[in-house]
Amino acid sequence: MANVAIVGSGFIGRAWAISFARAGHDVRMWDQLPAATGGARDYVEGVLGDLAANDLLRGQSVDTVLGRITIVGELAEALADAAHVQENTPENLDVKREVFSLIDRLAGPQTVIASSTSALLPSKFTDHLQGRHRCLVVHPINPPYLIPAAEVVPAPWTSAETLEKTRAFLIDAGHAPLVMKRELDGFIMNRLQGALLEEAFRLVADGYASVEDVDIGIRDGLALRWSFMGPFETIDLNAPGGVRDYVDRYQGIYSNIFPQMLRRVDWAGEVMATVEAERSKRLPRENLGDRQAWRDRRLMALAAHKKKSDQEFGQ
Repeated sequence: MANVAIVGSGFIGRAWAISFARAGHDVRMWDQLPAATGGARDYVEGVLGDLAANDLLRGQSVDTVLGRITIVGELAEALADAAHVQENTPENLDVKREVFSLIDRLAGPQTVIASSTSALLPSKFTDHLQGRHRCLVVHPINPPYLIPAAEVVPAPWTSAETLEKTRAFLIDAGHAPLVMKRELDGFIMNRLQGALLEEAFRLVADGYASVEDVDIGIRDGLALRWSFMGPFETIDLNAPGGVRDYVDRYQGIYSNIFPQMLRRVDWAGEVMATVEAERSKRLPRENLGDRQAWRDRRLMALAAHKKKSDQEFGQ
């Protein structure tokens, strides 16, 4: 197993620490703000207890996994002999450039340096580095210890070896990497999610559906299939002759409505009053925290179910 450095110990950093420690790696967490690491171990221990209750610790005890996570006071200590660095600092280009400069200077020559950024292209904060060939983005869907998908996004100069090492490292840790061929604004998952949200806001803004109608359509409709297969497999199975047959049958529907989908609605404009009012009626703002905890428990139950199903069907 490898040494892994977590740079930035907020919610994303802590979540990655859980995922990597569960996979058997020794994890060292560092943050320039000591207060950020103060409650990290207590937070991690609480999550590990919930994961153990759902049999999501690979048969290990909470103490075993927690024992692999160490809080350190110096960046150099975190980076010593690290095979993989996961950076989780704020979404600020200047901060990223400064932090990556420090890591590139202090980390060993074979260390992979990955950023958790969800919005910044890796070329924007690694172009100046001597070791830029070993830098890339590994963007999780939070929390990564429950949602295995992770986007691997190269800069133009990221080496093929770095991509393959990262892909293999993530798979070994129980993740499902999406290895992009080249960088693109929004990567893959934000672009897919953004397309869905654009249409959701349009439907509400134009008075065709309520907020809850849209949520029902996804929650009790499309998401039931999407929880275990993607859009291409979905259409491949939805026509007798497979994906080409589906396109022959149904492309005309989407071709007809596509021009209507090219107009943007300002999410923060007039429609926000409707969205916020309807959501607040269903979930008072003071109950958001409880509902978030409920969401995480449901994700744990789903992860446990998917794990059992994969074992039963040999996937």
